[in-house]
Amino acid sequence: MIRLIRRAWLPILILVAASAGALVVSNVRTVFGAHPVIITDITSDNAEDFNPTVVIYEIYGSGNTAVINYMDLEGKPQRAEDVPLPWTLRLETTLPSVQPNIMAQTDGDSISCRVTVDDVVKDERTATGVTAQTFCYVKAA
Repeated sequence: MIRLIRRAWLPILILVAASAGALVVSNVRTVFGAHPVIITDITSDNAEDFNPTVVIYEIYGSGNTAVINYMDLEGKPQRAEDVPLPWTLRLETTLPSVQPNIMAQTDGDSISCRVTVDDVVKDERTATGVTAQTFCYVKAA
């Protein structure tokens, strides 16, 4: 009899532990899984249905031309060389957040940049000096 208990105690213990675990899990599921899942009906998921964010880059100054480096609204760097001043670029997106960034250098002695987001000026800077260079950066718009 003792020999049988020595061989069977471990499987019996495993069976008791598994049964206790199953009982605990079933009780926890009745408490936390008792409420139905709320499903919201999305009537439209088209990007055209949202108000777009409009970003306007502006560069102006005393020089004739400028070299302009900027980030498009997807975060990709763009370059425009020898553009006549004043220069304006209007970008539109439905992304939830953008980081407008522009840098410009002129052949004159004064240059300014301005970043406008949804008709609100977010950053504006002016630099002076020989072949002046400036930048405008908006952390989040």
